[in-house]
Amino acid sequence: MFRISAVAAVMAVSFAGEGAAQQQDTLRVGMSGGYFPFTFVRQDILQGFEVDVMNAVAEETGLDVEFVTMSFSGLIGALGSGRIDTIANQITITPDREAAFVFTQAYVIDGAQVVVKAGNEATITGVEDLRGHSVGVNLGSNFEQLLRDLPYAAEIDIRTYESNIEQDTALGRIDAFVMDRVSSAQVIAQSPLPLALAGQPFSEIRNALPFRDDEDGRALRDRVDTALTVLRESGKLTEISTTWFGSDITRAN
Repeated sequence: MFRISAVAAVMAVSFAGEGAAQQQDTLRVGMSGGYFPFTFVRQDILQGFEVDVMNAVAEETGLDVEFVTMSFSGLIGALGSGRIDTIANQITITPDREAAFVFTQAYVIDGAQVVVKAGNEATITGVEDLRGHSVGVNLGSNFEQLLRDLPYAAEIDIRTYESNIEQDTALGRIDAFVMDRVSSAQVIAQSPLPLALAGQPFSEIRNALPFRDDEDGRALRDRVDTALTVLRESGKLTEISTTWFGSDITRAN
C-alpha cells in the first residue's frame, strides 16, 4: 500500500506538472482518496481497489506509479492540463469523455444505483420514483448526467456534492443519492448510517482509465491497456476484486 500525507498530496499536485510529461517511466495517477472502497485514506495510508490495480499495472509495465490526490471534481481538469497522466477513480466511459480522451478497456462493470434512508425503500423503489424528490450526486460524476437525461429530469431536484452525500441522505436532508452499486453496497455493509438500496441498478456503467488524446497519451494508454489484458487473463484482476468485494466486478455477468 502507498503511504501519503496531506502535505505530500498537495506537493504532488503542485509540482507534478513541471516537466513530468517527459518522464516515460513514471505514471502519475490521479484519484480522490475519498471514494471507499475504491480509493480512500486510512491511518495516512492510501489504499483501495484502484490502488491495488494500479500497483499491479505498474509491476506489469515496469512503470513507477505516483499517486496524486485531489478533489474528484478537479481530476478531469488535471488530466487535460497534463498535471496527471490518468485517473483511477471509477471513471465511466461516456460519449463526452470519449470525445476528449482515449480510454483503456473497461476494468469494472457496474450499474447506477439509487440509495435511500433505511425505511424509505418502500416509497422510493427505483429511479422511476425519484420524481418530486431531492437527489444527491457527486460533483463531476457521470451520475448527474444520467439523471438529467431522464425524460422526467425536470421533476427531480438534483443536488451536487463534494462530500457527505451519504450522511445527508441518512439525516433526511435529501431523499436519495445515486452512486455506483458496488460502492453503495459497500457503504451500507460497513457504515453505521441507516441506508438501503432502492431497487435494481438503472443503467450499466463501464469504468476505464482515461488518457490525453495525443501521441504520448495514446502510447501510455496502449502500454497500460496491454497490462490490463495480461492481468485479466492471469486472474490478477479477479483476485484484487475478490479481495475488496468478495466477487468479480471486472467482468460482465
